[in-house]
Amino acid sequence: MCGPSLTRDAVLDALREIEDPEVATSIVDLGLIYDISISEDGFVIVEMTTTTRFCPASGFLTEAVKIRLEALEQVSKAQVRLVYDPPWSPDMAQLFSF
Repeated sequence: MCGPSLTRDAVLDALREIEDPEVATSIVDLGLIYDISISEDGFVIVEMTTTTRFCPASGFLTEAVKIRLEALEQVSKAQVRLVYDPPWSPDMAQLFSF
């Protein structure tokens, strides 16, 4: 791992490239990203949700987040945790918008 330190904004910018396939909107703009933890060694944990608990795209989305983050030079490893509390609602697109 080399280069400048990884920031929350850099993680969010990278994740903005991933769209929810059902609504064709960025997962960040939809408010699906609940939390981001970044360790000094470049280990990133993202807590996110899906638009519904049994969303058929959940596997695709979590894998896309992991792959996108691990493509960043400063990321040594990424882990994605799906959480459903609080449950997602359209209002969260504004509530969790970074």
